Amino acid sequence: MTTELANDAIGAPPVGISAWLGRIVCGDNVEVLSGFPDACIDLVVTSPPYDDLRTYGGHSWNFEAVAAQLVRVLKPGGVIVWVVADATVNGSETLTSMRQAIHFKDVCGLNVHDTMIYESDKPPSNGNRFQPCWEYMLVVSKGTPKAWNPIMETSKQAGIKRGKTSAQRQKDGTLKTEKLRIVQPLRVMENAWRVWNKSSAGIGHPAPFPYEIPARHIQAWSNPGDVVLDPFSGSGTTCKAAKELNRQWCGIEINPEYCAIAEARLSQDVLQLETCDMRPNEKAQR
Repeated sequence: MTTELANDAIGAPPVGISAWLGRIVCGDNVEVLSGFPDACIDLVVTSPPYDDLRTYGGHSWNFEAVAAQLVRVLKPGGVIVWVVADATVNGSETLTSMRQAIHFKDVCGLNVHDTMIYESDKPPSNGNRFQPCWEYMLVVSKGTPKAWNPIMETSKQAGIKRGKTSAQRQKDGTLKTEKLRIVQPLRVMENAWRVWNKSSAGIGHPAPFPYEIPARHIQAWSNPGDVVLDPFSGSGTTCKAAKELNRQWCGIEINPEYCAIAEARLSQDVLQLETCDMRPNEKAQR
C-alpha cells in the first residue's frame, strides 16, 4: 500500500480506477475525483468535516462540488453513507446535515434510502440543552441499492407463540385482532446504532471513525471485491475496514499528516484493538 500525491496525476487522468486502488491519495478530493472515470465506485462511506467544529489542519472544502463528483463516479445501484451532525450557532442548530440530504435528493437525483443515526460517547456539554449523543448516517443511493447484506441482531420479542393476539389500529380507527406469527430469534438490525469509539486513543486524528461504523456499512451495502471509497479518508478507518472485509478500496485525504497516519495503520495486517464483530455489542441492546 502506498500513498500517492495527487499532483502527480492531476491533468493526466488515469485510464481506470485501478490506478488508485489500494492507495491513500494525498490531495484535494474534487481534483482527485475529477481524474476518476464515470461509474467506477460501488460504495462511499465517509464523514466529512461539518460546520467547522474542528479545523482538520485548516483545509476547506466545497460540498456541492464534492457531491457532484461522488454522484458521477458512483455506479448505478451504488450507495453513499454520509455521516454528519450539526453545530449550534447563535442559539440554533445549523441543519447543514438536512440541507445536504435534500441536495443529494433534489439536486443530485439520488434516493434517500435510509436516515440512520449512531449514538456515541460524546463529551459532556454545557448550556441549556440536553446532552448530545448521536449523529446522522444518511444512506443515499443511485437507484435501488444493488447490494444488501443485512446485519442481524437478537429480536426483542423472540419466542412469541402462535395463538396470541394483537390489536392493530385500522385507517378508520377501529381495532382488528389477528393472530401473530412466531417471532424468530434474529431480526434485521435497527437503524439506530450505539457504538462507543473505544479504539481512537493514540491514533493522532481529532475525530476518527469508530471502526464498527464503516465495517457494518461496508458489509451491508457492498459485496467482496466491490470498490469502496472514502473521499475524506482521515486516519484511514474506512479503508482499513474495506481491506479487512475483502473489498477494493481507495482513500483521498488533503492533510499529509493524516495520510501518513492512514498509511501506517493500513500497513498492519491485523490490529488487536480493531477486530470487527458484526453483532451488536451487549451494551447496545436497549
